[in-house]
Amino acid sequence: MSYHGPAGVEGTSVRVHLSGRWEPVDGRFHWGGRIEPEPRVAHLLRSGRRDVELRIADRVRAARLAEVDPWGGVRITGVGDPPWPPVADPTSAPEHTEG
Repeated sequence: MSYHGPAGVEGTSVRVHLSGRWEPVDGRFHWGGRIEPEPRVAHLLRSGRRDVELRIADRVRAARLAEVDPWGGVRITGVGDPPWPPVADPTSAPEHTEG
């Protein structure tokens, strides 16, 4: 289960690459991935802001910024329902990609 496409972080438009998995140890869905380089998001993290809201379409989820990678992208993680829209049949539907 994954999503690659547009999103918003604290009012800033970004592109994300996310995936997730069910974690049997704690019984919750864990998701995370990378925000493509966006100086405003990297600045949030560098200024000490880690807890943010991630918006994809009409879905808003609490998320946590983790680190800035060497290319200027930012790692993001979350727990609970994924921020991307569900697909009707995940076994037959392709990943959401927007080019």
